[in-house]
Amino acid sequence: MARFRFWKTMVSAAVLTVFSLGPTVAEETLDSNAFQRIIKNQMNAFAAGNAKTAYSFATNSLQQKFQSPELFMEMVRQGYQPVYNPKSVTFGQSKITKFGPTQEVHVVGPKGKNWLVLYSFEQQEDGSWRISGCYLTKSDGLAA
Repeated sequence: MARFRFWKTMVSAAVLTVFSLGPTVAEETLDSNAFQRIIKNQMNAFAAGNAKTAYSFATNSLQQKFQSPELFMEMVRQGYQPVYNPKSVTFGQSKITKFGPTQEVHVVGPKGKNWLVLYSFEQQEDGSWRISGCYLTKSDGLAA
């Protein structure tokens, strides 16, 4: 549990850094629909309790870190309730940053709190995109 809190603190700082960066290439080169579809499909897998499918949307490096779909699902359930069990979801901007492509998502979590979620993506060797990170930040006003 302490490990999850540490990561949440670290990634919150990273989110602020990423949001402060301007785009490095034209935004129109992004396929926002593909990123949004990946996020929706992973959230649907969480809702269905399908750990294997949810895990399949993570990069190979994340999969190696968590070692199994079940461990990954438990980490998300414990540390990322707003994306594990959202009340509502609205997609924001897609950007390319020096960290790669990102997708903003405005989420109302299961307890009614607003969250700004930043997903980062990494292109795999086969050309597909997978989620490389998910960073939660409390949001004061923009409700999904």
